[in-house]
Amino acid sequence: MPFFIISIAIQIALVVHVIKTGRNTMWIWAIMGIPGLGAAAYFLVELLPILLGTRAGWQARKKLNNVINPNKDLNQASNDFEVADTVQNSSRLAAEHLEKDQFEEARALYDKCLSGIHEDDPYFLFGRAQAEFGLEQYPQVRQTLDELIRLNPDFKNVDAHLLYAKNLVELGETDLAMKEFVVLNETFLGPEASYRYAMLLKDQGKTEDAERIFDEILKAAKVADKHYRARYKHWISLTKSELKDTL
Repeated sequence: MPFFIISIAIQIALVVHVIKTGRNTMWIWAIMGIPGLGAAAYFLVELLPILLGTRAGWQARKKLNNVINPNKDLNQASNDFEVADTVQNSSRLAAEHLEKDQFEEARALYDKCLSGIHEDDPYFLFGRAQAEFGLEQYPQVRQTLDELIRLNPDFKNVDAHLLYAKNLVELGETDLAMKEFVVLNETFLGPEASYRYAMLLKDQGKTEDAERIFDEILKAAKVADKHYRARYKHWISLTKSELKDTL
């Protein structure tokens, strides 16, 4: 890829990052108006402090890499798997397929990982359940998650808990799903669980309760920092739409 095209791609990625994270819009003029130097300054001032070891930094770097080369991690994982067919490489490739919504491939790899000393690994079971959910195999999802809990009673994972609740909704077990969402509404980091709980209440005709939770989501977003609002922009936007529809 010519250097000019790579340079333009990096500038666009940084501008998108400025907008999505709510940083000072003067950075846009610097990045686009002073090619090279503006991008370098933004990286040093805004990105480098984040990238030094924090989870947020890792996520920011991954997003930037995905803009420039969206299949880099998947290709690397595939190459590593071809070189050495290990459980570590298999699970990494499975996770990359899962992130790309390639659920059949992910499920097959997680099935492969779940053998020998790893046959009851909770993370591999959770990965398989996610792939099954993506394939809309809801009875299998429940079976996998029930097995996960049975084999790993001390395993605590709020994302797995959310998946369990979402799957109950798909199975039509509304009362059980409601009980799970009551807990998730208080414990899940971010607004997704609360939004899904509110939607379930709305579907059950409990409009006032749903609106109260929608209001709580927006109040939390209002007092949160810009990184929180950028990270959960999708769920905040959906919540605003729901409240707008009730006016």
